[in-house]
Amino acid sequence: MSKKEFPEIIFYDNDFVDVYAKAWAVLQNFWYQPSKEEETPDGYLFYPNANENPDAPLIIDQMDAIWSSFFLVYSNRNFAGGSALSFLYDRQEEDGAIRCRYDFRSKEPILSAENPDGVGLPLFAWAEFNLFHKTGNKKRVKEVFPCLHKYMMWLEKFKDENGLYATPLGATGMTNSPRRDAKYFIDFNVSVAINALYMTSLADILNDKDMNFVFKRQYFMLKTKINSLMWDEETGFYYDLDSEGRKVMRKTIAAFWPLIAEIPNEDKAERMVQHLTNPEEFGAEHPFPSLSMDDPDFTPDGDGFRGSVFPQYTFMVIKGLEKYQRYELARESTLKHLYFLLEVLSPEGERYKGSYWEAYLPNKEAPARNITFSEEFPRQNYIPTIPLSTVTLMIENVIGLSISLSRKTVDWTIPSVEAMGIQNLLLKRNHISIRSEKDERGQWMIRMRSEKLYYFTINILGLKKKTLPIPSGMCSMNLDKI
Repeated sequence: MSKKEFPEIIFYDNDFVDVYAKAWAVLQNFWYQPSKEEETPDGYLFYPNANENPDAPLIIDQMDAIWSSFFLVYSNRNFAGGSALSFLYDRQEEDGAIRCRYDFRSKEPILSAENPDGVGLPLFAWAEFNLFHKTGNKKRVKEVFPCLHKYMMWLEKFKDENGLYATPLGATGMTNSPRRDAKYFIDFNVSVAINALYMTSLADILNDKDMNFVFKRQYFMLKTKINSLMWDEETGFYYDLDSEGRKVMRKTIAAFWPLIAEIPNEDKAERMVQHLTNPEEFGAEHPFPSLSMDDPDFTPDGDGFRGSVFPQYTFMVIKGLEKYQRYELARESTLKHLYFLLEVLSPEGERYKGSYWEAYLPNKEAPARNITFSEEFPRQNYIPTIPLSTVTLMIENVIGLSISLSRKTVDWTIPSVEAMGIQNLLLKRNHISIRSEKDERGQWMIRMRSEKLYYFTINILGLKKKTLPIPSGMCSMNLDKI
């Protein structure tokens, strides 16, 4: 596979640039390119490294496929962002079922006693919506929509009379979280709502008003159920429910999924944010632990989902904060998170071999530790989720860029003007570069290069916001004169 250059990050702290660059270097080692004889022309991201060990298991995991799509879209088409998702869609059964894990070689589902139906968090539509805006591929939306519709119909088998979905804890992925008393999990139910919400957006893309109405109704019905049954007004938090419909009063990172789904109103969202910033709950030095620090089962060793900081859940919280315009908290939390990854990655940290890790300690600069969870935990260089932090959050929340190829827009949201930007980002057939820097007179300038017209919105929080058409070629603008 001929490699194009990856986008380059410009940031005043070069250590963070190195964290970003190393992520692409590590990722390349884990990209598996099938032989020409196989019926799968696109490559896949596998962990463990299938290139180093031909006998390594090749497993397509639903959540890994979804998470990885959010950073592979920034690879300048070196890697196919939707290949693993397409593999899963191709395995769909007659009743609409898509299992959460498959053996790549045999194409057979991998089921377990803990999760006999192999159901996972149903977030496909969220991933496809993001893929569409980063690739502009409407044809893909048209092809996958019937599959996703059928999948949503299959999920109805897990729906109870109270309108909520009942699944095993294994379906959430948080397998050793102290939530075993629950029957109706907040993250699974919200994920169904998220999928319905983004199915309405995919239906809009296809101009399908009937499907838009179907999924909009499902979304609002589920939103109402979650707010009425799973929200606790006294503590200002969302909880799982047990088989009797009683709240299981354990505060876990799963409770922040409703922010992504836009389920809480502004007052509820503010109370959730207070939990995130409370140093006795989720406001750890390294944001955000998977279990509240005031829970009796919390351990500073992490031990899986009993306090570890997982990049994918930090990513989820950050994206939820964005939905409620908490941009500064999102950026501040991202920088703290990346700082901990950087410190562990440092070559001086011989003990950790200068690697990325599957999860980290909430209050120390070290990988999480296994006590009772799994001998493999934490996995070194766990590449299906690490670039969510080092690539996606770096571009979207540190640099502050939000890009939609279909709308031809680039939004730049920053709390203050700093020397930063991106170079050589490929948007279909359009390379763009954007950077802010001081000119020879000490004035802040934004310098841009593009091969095609797009619309640029600069939003300096609390100061100014303006949208301008950016023509092809090179241009500069003085921030004081915008």
